[in-house]
Amino acid sequence: MTQSPEQPPAPPAPVHWKVVVDANDPHGQADFWAAALGYVVEDNSALIGKLLAAGAVPEAAVTEHHGRHAFRDLVAVRHPDDPVDETSGTGLGRRLLFQRVPEKKTVKNRLHLDLHPGEGRREGEVARLERLGASVQRHVREPSGTWTVMLDPEGNEFCVH
Repeated sequence: MTQSPEQPPAPPAPVHWKVVVDANDPHGQADFWAAALGYVVEDNSALIGKLLAAGAVPEAAVTEHHGRHAFRDLVAVRHPDDPVDETSGTGLGRRLLFQRVPEKKTVKNRLHLDLHPGEGRREGEVARLERLGASVQRHVREPSGTWTVMLDPEGNEFCVH
């Protein structure tokens, strides 16, 4: 009797992920980052309506944002070209999720976003982001490159290259 050669293990499936950002005002942060990145704020109102009707979430967990039901303590923004789960309004691709936390930011970020608006567009992008509510922390000029370190409306650092 001959044995068949052992099959190599299947490679792991890619992991779906999102970046989660702690926030005092998740909806304000979502609005800022959606405008900064050209993303859209997710519309979970159909799911929320079903959950409210079923008694699965209390009214206190819901707020109104942009004229529709939204979760009070979390909201995501997504890339406009990525797929969406139509039953929940949840993006299935590139996403940032903002979740309410009670404490204020107190130390430097351990993770930040780098924005790359394109060659020769940094100054204009910095000005646009300031109009949206960001502030310039400092300008960096090093042999490896030049960029601007900015703070979003809640003081989270990010860079514009």
